[in-house]
Amino acid sequence: MKKMTVRDVDLAGKRALVRVDFNVPLADGEITDDTRIVAALPTISYILNQGPKAIVLMSHLGRPKGKRIAEMSLAPVARSLAEFLDMDVAFVDDCIGSKITEAIAALPAGGVILLENTRFHRGETDNDVAFAEQLSRHGDVFVNDAFGTAHRAHASNVGVAAQLKAVAGLLLEKEIDYLATALEEPRKPFVAILGGAKVSGKIDVIEALLGKVDILLIGGGMANTFFAAQGREMADSLVEREALDIARKLLATAGEKLKLPLDQRIAADFSDGAMQEVVGADKDLPVGWQSLDIGPATVEAYEKALQGAKTIVWNGPMGVFEMPNFAKGTVGLAKALAAQTERGAITIVGGGDSAAAVEQAGLAGQMSHISTGGGASLELLEGKNLPGIAALTER
Repeated sequence: MKKMTVRDVDLAGKRALVRVDFNVPLADGEITDDTRIVAALPTISYILNQGPKAIVLMSHLGRPKGKRIAEMSLAPVARSLAEFLDMDVAFVDDCIGSKITEAIAALPAGGVILLENTRFHRGETDNDVAFAEQLSRHGDVFVNDAFGTAHRAHASNVGVAAQLKAVAGLLLEKEIDYLATALEEPRKPFVAILGGAKVSGKIDVIEALLGKVDILLIGGGMANTFFAAQGREMADSLVEREALDIARKLLATAGEKLKLPLDQRIAADFSDGAMQEVVGADKDLPVGWQSLDIGPATVEAYEKALQGAKTIVWNGPMGVFEMPNFAKGTVGLAKALAAQTERGAITIVGGGDSAAAVEQAGLAGQMSHISTGGGASLELLEGKNLPGIAALTER
């Protein structure tokens, strides 16, 4: 970790301006998954123990595109955070202006305040200098703990970092340590698993990983495109026709490292109650049918491939895990990772759907690390420099 962290600064009597990732799912004004709130608690608690003058939290939620949308307010998050911290958490309905300055000044010593959604202002995603300067007035030191937005150059991370001493929070530090170490100095054997819907969004990741891993296991909808590239009839399965040439190139250059499913669980239509079958990877799919999961033979083969691995990185589910009948492959793989963690392997689950799938399977606590950032973790796996991390103060 070459950047300064919250451990490297004295926050006693100072205002800590903290960028957190409270982009949580809401339904009827209620939080349906508080994972990201829980993930921010160690950093907030650490700062509270330093005796700060105040902790000023800022985050985005959803994509309001510069407009004030009531359904994307962070007010429910403030209530949830207050329960977790067992203390009052103030909330203001904006993130810049004199109202905010007054609200911060009115806090008791060591008080916590959450600002309204930064993306209610277009200056956030534009990384507008004036907007960033107004945000920076709320703190003496900037702590970035939002890995989920580290791949974006926005005002509340990159812009503010240009105005204040900028350090990483404990969560951001942990994300960098796990993901960067997995790529730069992986314990061998190193196995990567990629799933999800599309090949096109992960071409750079595949190419980057092929140069580092011992085995690369493919699953999910992206496997369909590889099968179609080999000439197999995939019927109504999700296939990226425009990525077939790229898939052929990857198959030709990957050699024995890249492993495709041995079988697939297919369905007569896209529904949990659909008629289903398991077919081998050498079989064409019947007209009207589609692949929605990897099959049991693949789960068994992938379990064997993981045995003895010292580092395992997983990004993307193996099927349509939201439907129980087509979550078997994803859950089977999650169990295999949990078993390897117990045997001493470092198991890292990328953000987004794969993290949600592991949570759904009740196995999150049995992984070494679950990333809070989907896009950010992918870009780090590609070997890219993330703007939110690059902007932090050097040690």
